[in-house]
Amino acid sequence: MQTTDEAGIRRIVFDRPEALNAFTTDAAAELADLLADCDPDEVDAIVLTGEGRAFSAGGDVESMAEREDTPEAAYERIDEAFGRLAEEALASRVPIVARVNGDAVGAGMAIVALSDFAYAVESARFSAAFVRVGLIPDTGGTFLLPHLIGLRAAKDLAFTGRFFDAAEAAELGLINETVAEDALADRIDDLLDTLHERPTRTIGLAKRAIHANLGRGWGDALDYENVVQSQAYGTQEHAEGVAAFLEDREPEFHS
Repeated sequence: MQTTDEAGIRRIVFDRPEALNAFTTDAAAELADLLADCDPDEVDAIVLTGEGRAFSAGGDVESMAEREDTPEAAYERIDEAFGRLAEEALASRVPIVARVNGDAVGAGMAIVALSDFAYAVESARFSAAFVRVGLIPDTGGTFLLPHLIGLRAAKDLAFTGRFFDAAEAAELGLINETVAEDALADRIDDLLDTLHERPTRTIGLAKRAIHANLGRGWGDALDYENVVQSQAYGTQEHAEGVAAFLEDREPEFHS
């Protein structure tokens, strides 16, 4: 996995193009570590993309064929790799951007769903392909997909494993929008410029509240929202935002 940190952006490239960037458990654990390691004082955004013609083909089926796990061993392996990857993505205090340069299948599609923003080239295809190898969606798929695209659509994708194009992915809400291949880099850069101008710690607090409230009733959700907002009130970012408003200038959230 290739990683570069430059100008407040951590770029992570899935670098197994010969396997369409399929994920082994070791690769999933490595990505979880890279997400957990991002400090909002140093990193404004994380960009995920694939090398070659695919974003990610999901779990490495060849490595699956070599395993002879007991259910207990399988649980431990999945929890420490793909389960932790989902947890780190949802809990990350830094916004995650999926730059979907090609097909996103299985766990690859789940990573797109876990990202805070996702832009895909028009030729990209998607599939919750787990059912094709006798598995259920993981990497947060059963939790997040119903919230993101709706219950019936999530069942359709999980039960059929069908492939669909980027236009349908945008219509479902799985991605923000489709972009022509030669315009993808500029579209991502425009978003990163915007995120750089915003207070990263405040974005992290908003993300924390939104994700924590996915499973709460409205009463508990409103209470938790108030708890997190009270924390935001005490930040330097809030003080700078108010000062900039009163002084009729653009806020400077990053020194």
